Amino acid sequence: MTEPRLDYVSCASPSGVHRMAYWEWGDPDNDRVLVCAHGLTRTGRDFDTLAARLSTHYRVVCPDVVGRGQSDWLANPAGYVVPQYVADMLTLIARLQVSQVNWLGTSMGGLIGLALAGALAMSAAMRPDRGGDGLDPKLSLRLGKVILNDIGPRLDYDGLARIGDYVGEARQFDTFDQAVDYVHSVSEGFGPHTRAQWGELTRQVFIRRGDHWIKRYDLAMAQPFALQTPEVVRASEALLWGAYESIHTPMLLIRGALSDLFAVDVAQEMLARNSHARLVEIPGVGHAPTFFSDDQIDLVETFLLTS
Repeated sequence: MTEPRLDYVSCASPSGVHRMAYWEWGDPDNDRVLVCAHGLTRTGRDFDTLAARLSTHYRVVCPDVVGRGQSDWLANPAGYVVPQYVADMLTLIARLQVSQVNWLGTSMGGLIGLALAGALAMSAAMRPDRGGDGLDPKLSLRLGKVILNDIGPRLDYDGLARIGDYVGEARQFDTFDQAVDYVHSVSEGFGPHTRAQWGELTRQVFIRRGDHWIKRYDLAMAQPFALQTPEVVRASEALLWGAYESIHTPMLLIRGALSDLFAVDVAQEMLARNSHARLVEIPGVGHAPTFFSDDQIDLVETFLLTS
């Protein structure tokens, strides 16, 4: 498998400027772009297998969200929130110089996609008619097809709490195999994988420092995550539902059949509230499918190329 290109884009936050890394596959001049956004503690390299296959059709761009992977860490941990991530993605898309992007978001990456959709819908509603101002309305950013991987506008608080339990833990291991065992134990929802695949999943979130393997993300991101109460989660749902209903392009909802974060009733409500969506469940998988297997990649490829 060929290696992706690594590049960086400078983004702004209230505490200064940070670099966000992104991995790019395929023809850099291809205006058919697929952005793949990862989960809470993961990185853009999670999508390597999927991106390599889709790169013959798309320019596939897989950012390391700030605080993860090759990206900078924020000076103020309060910035590890979805609005900052959306701002960073808009900066990245501006760098790509395209007017439309397709979006695949896993877990947190799906929430970023929903918030981006909401921001674009609000901007379109507030933008005055350009009429004779000489600007081409087609240059406005639009979302193409959207894939939400095991996430929706209503979140299961217990599922969030399970993830939050280990996000800020400073774990270190003497051997890589011990780190693999740890990732396997906290990520069983990913479903069946070979030992080698668990190794690849571990290599993206652990790094060797001296004699130990430590987590490869800013543990401080747990601080705003820990502030999520049932009341806070519920308060955000109205905005997320509004953003979801604003999407008027084809959507694929992927649900791990054993997911504790994306409930069956939420998936069914999403189908009822947006006629552009269709749902696929992946048996034997919880939160969240990783797109390592051919059958999971087939779902994405078929949707993007034929829907």
